[in-house]
Amino acid sequence: MAAKYGVTNPVPPWKTSLDGLCDALDQSACATNVPDFKERRDEEDALSATLYSDLPYPENQLVALAHSLVVRGVIDETELQDRLTRIRARLEA
Repeated sequence: MAAKYGVTNPVPPWKTSLDGLCDALDQSACATNVPDFKERRDEEDALSATLYSDLPYPENQLVALAHSLVVRGVIDETELQDRLTRIRARLEA
């Protein structure tokens, strides 16, 4: 996909934020619904290999994490959509 759009660095700028979020979740003990490191990685691997296998990496990692957090009730779909809409508006401003 990077070559298709002439991107020389195929790692998107948001990947460091995703890694930081995953690190924070891995260290989190504040909520029972937050997956620990093993649960998060197992779910990510399973979802990336099945439901999100058509997505490139790291997009599949991002979508798998969002999927897991929604299923666990850590964030609901409406709140996630609202946050994505606000981020998109800032990026397009």
